Amino acid sequence: MRRLMGLVMALAVLAAGMTPAQAQQKSTLDKIAETGTLTVGTRTGSPPFGYVNAKNEWVGFSIDLVEELVRPALEKKLGKPIKVEKKESTPPTRIPLLSSGAVDLIAEIMTDTRTRCDSVDFSLTFFVTGAQFLVKKGSPIKGIKNIDGKRIAAQQGSTNARIIREKAPKAILREFPDQPAAFQALAQGQVDAYTNDGIQLAGLKVKSPNPAQWDIVGDFYSYEPYGMAMRKGESDFRNVVNSGLMDGIESGKFFEIYDKWFGVKGELPYPMDARVRSFMLLQVVPK
Repeated sequence: MRRLMGLVMALAVLAAGMTPAQAQQKSTLDKIAETGTLTVGTRTGSPPFGYVNAKNEWVGFSIDLVEELVRPALEKKLGKPIKVEKKESTPPTRIPLLSSGAVDLIAEIMTDTRTRCDSVDFSLTFFVTGAQFLVKKGSPIKGIKNIDGKRIAAQQGSTNARIIREKAPKAILREFPDQPAAFQALAQGQVDAYTNDGIQLAGLKVKSPNPAQWDIVGDFYSYEPYGMAMRKGESDFRNVVNSGLMDGIESGKFFEIYDKWFGVKGELPYPMDARVRSFMLLQVVPK
């Protein structure tokens, strides 16, 4: 009996020391309600989704979606003002940032894949694109079918890198931590092409010192639906994020934000295809 009582007491002491673990189990909505802050992982060098502009302001399409659609949905749900805090995320760091609790939501240029859904949950799709190549004007590279033996830059942890390994195993794949590093390698002639989603390459080209020096080549060799990522199993939080996005799509606010960044007078003209618009509208479920 004494041994049993001693074991019970030891377990009680152990349980008392588990406060950090218990804190980690707090739901995202509870954490946001307690702190009054939604912490978002996003990019600093991927215009126009998330980047630091010439005025040193951290701006972008993904950021506006959070500020103007997701935050109001959270404020309605929690009944209090919520501020948005931004932290930099990249392909290698974004899932660890979520898992550690350093951020609550990844809102940048992250493709929703079945493999990633083993680790995180995704919101509905807020952007659709596909992978291509950025090359110097006059390059012999015209698409994925003629990159054998060529040095191809990609971002670490990206779906593009994985697909290059699968579809073009004879290419020399070189991975970089972020887009600026990959582009620098291309500009310095360390690689022959940089592969990423077409819209990201278009943004990079427009923002480069000499846009006429670069060409975006090749048909889409992948389907890239972007979603916002969050910790696994947080259905209440996911529902709030999706509700904000759906309300924006239904009211037209989402399309206004899209036109601000991708319309004919936007930061990066990239008009929305009619089929993509229909797809966006079909994601809105009845209230």
